[in-house]
Amino acid sequence: MRLALVGVGKMGRSILEGILRVGVLAKEEIGVYDTPPRTAEIAQEYGVIALRLEDLRQAERVLIGVQPKDIAALAPQITHPNTGYLSIMAGISTAVLSRGLGTRRVVRAMPNLAATIGKSSTALTGPREAEEAGDLEFARALFATVGDVYDLPERLFDAFTGMSASAPAYIAVVAEALADGGVKQGIPRAQALRLAADVLIATGELLRKKHPGVLKDEVSSPGGTTIYGLAALEARGLRAALVEAVEAATLRGHQLGEE
Repeated sequence: MRLALVGVGKMGRSILEGILRVGVLAKEEIGVYDTPPRTAEIAQEYGVIALRLEDLRQAERVLIGVQPKDIAALAPQITHPNTGYLSIMAGISTAVLSRGLGTRRVVRAMPNLAATIGKSSTALTGPREAEEAGDLEFARALFATVGDVYDLPERLFDAFTGMSASAPAYIAVVAEALADGGVKQGIPRAQALRLAADVLIATGELLRKKHPGVLKDEVSSPGGTTIYGLAALEARGLRAALVEAVEAATLRGHQLGEE
């Protein structure tokens, strides 16, 4: 068995779907372990192997997708010699993983919700032992099935979590607020929500080609509607609020690691 997924929530399922869609691994090379009903359900749905706890020793690598608070109790039960481990748990450092699992073959990964549509940005890091064993290269191929992959120093991981991994929630609030503004001015709710989604998608594509400041200036004609709207946003502190959101989420990532 090439890979066992332990804890198959929304993110784990998205990764599983990406692996199978791209064909990085075959169904018979993948096992899943979760609560008994969920294990059976996912194994049947995707045609992969349903695992018991003792079956994990057969896996070359294990992807851990449980809640951070659960890893202390789980780690001793899934530790096996000659196994590589990949973690998508927020705030849990490679040092903590290594101590709990008794190996330096650990890779820390942080995808975001866009993995569900194959558009995630995933950060990866791991110690020398993980690189030498091929675990990091395996992780790069694995997470490339759900989007773009970035090798990142671990000291920046909590910041990456606070910005990129948490950002879909921030942008969702922006989209909802834009729609509320449209509704306030008389646009029907369904149409306002569609318009907000469309403009955010289009703006994302434009930002791949242009600096945000350039794009802002191109839309803002002298004395026009946009510059008045931007002045209102600055007066309300939108820019500072987003910076503080990233800072708060980064701090929480530190706290999760300490806990």
